[in-house]
Amino acid sequence: MNKPLRHIAAFCGVMVLALLVRATWVQFVKSDTLANDKHNRRVGIDAFSQPRGDIVVGGRPITGSVATPGSDFKYKRTYQDGPMYAPVTGYLSQAQGATFLEGVHAKVMNGKDDRLFFDRAKSLFTGETPRGGNVITTIDPAAQKAAYEGLTKLKAKGAVVALDPRSGKILAMVSTPSYDPSVFSGISKKEGEEFLKLDADKSKPLHNRAIREVYPPGSTFKILTAAAALDHGVVTDINAAMPDAPAPYTLPLSTTKVGNDVDNSLCDKVSLKTGMQWSCNNVFLQTALKTGKDRMRETAEKFGFNEEQFIPVRTAKSGYPDKLDKPQTALTGMGQGSLTSTPLQMAMVTAGIANDGKVMKPYMVDELRGPDLASLEKSKPEVLNQAVSESTAKKVQEMMEFTASDGTAKKVRMDGVTVGGKTGTAQHGADVREQRPYAWFVSYAKQSDGTSPVAVAVFVDPADMDIQRSEIAGGKLGAPIAKSVMEAVMKKGG
Repeated sequence: MNKPLRHIAAFCGVMVLALLVRATWVQFVKSDTLANDKHNRRVGIDAFSQPRGDIVVGGRPITGSVATPGSDFKYKRTYQDGPMYAPVTGYLSQAQGATFLEGVHAKVMNGKDDRLFFDRAKSLFTGETPRGGNVITTIDPAAQKAAYEGLTKLKAKGAVVALDPRSGKILAMVSTPSYDPSVFSGISKKEGEEFLKLDADKSKPLHNRAIREVYPPGSTFKILTAAAALDHGVVTDINAAMPDAPAPYTLPLSTTKVGNDVDNSLCDKVSLKTGMQWSCNNVFLQTALKTGKDRMRETAEKFGFNEEQFIPVRTAKSGYPDKLDKPQTALTGMGQGSLTSTPLQMAMVTAGIANDGKVMKPYMVDELRGPDLASLEKSKPEVLNQAVSESTAKKVQEMMEFTASDGTAKKVRMDGVTVGGKTGTAQHGADVREQRPYAWFVSYAKQSDGTSPVAVAVFVDPADMDIQRSEIAGGKLGAPIAKSVMEAVMKKGG
């Protein structure tokens, strides 16, 4: 072979080798990436080639699949009571992808989960269309409806989360304003325009305020402040007067005075219990200062602050900062300063207090089932932390129940039921004189045996409401919603 032919043969050999290496790389290394690339239309065609399994609430599917004639995406998603359940289901769109439970458990519902291998193999022999499994939620439909109707009646931005303190089951999770996932589940131009319209809406209907947004929790955080002080021995008697907590209260290292929503005479140097009854800022500012930032943070973290939760949807992290001076530490005692929380987190705090100090991990999926109804995975309650001792929790319960019977949380009272509650009003923004405050309310209800089957956190952002500033209070806006949610759960016997 002459020299030019040898060069050509060598060059061709290198090219063939390069092609083999590239083909191997694409087939074995990049296959998953390419298969899941959002621009790979074949992935979408496959994903929507058959009816999908459902998300189930109270034994009833709240999702479905309908044929889409004339499209290579054969089926698209439908939703029952879409706006009410959107914070739970999320959306599944042929154009926009999937969120929340639709995304987290996509493989179960589209039949691609490895645990459904035999169902897929069976379909190859029978010729039947492979079916997906179902996601059985912990949501109580009556509680969800009560929460949704309560917020929409206010015509407010807000969120409600209800938990079963004994197990951590999420009984209700609502965010308003909401959206109907059905209106953009397809791939048509009109549906694309609907999504863009929702995405551009200044009221943020696509945002889940219950778990993905954080806010200053205001005076609802006072229940955690009390728990931290009692558990660390800073306060030993909830009925003892506090001579170092005058009203109004001067922040340490400052000339700033903090007053109260009630007359200062009701709060001047009073006990922790009376301070809870009237939501006295001075009492809890001083209590947090004496407890100290490190012990306050330690207790907050035991309740779930400073870490994400997976329910199984990922949540935002509620924050108790690690670098605080004395004024900032004091302000956290009343739920202000740089403290932030999701409504879910404040529901966890309330549930932990109601469950004698034991915080359960919150979860929203009770079971995953195959198309034959066989159980693929069953959720079990898990303890997150024993956040505070049982004796501490009992003392905080005593104060919250007194606040509901004889204090600022009276609107949550229920005939024949022991209820604990705490109001909250949270200032926010650069100029608190211009910004309308947030309204919060947290509460729990007890059964005759002393256990609590429901704890609720209600958050209301009244920025767009036609309401006087003087009417913005957790007891006025949030308590009626919390009460209706608890009544819905208690009617079923917990």
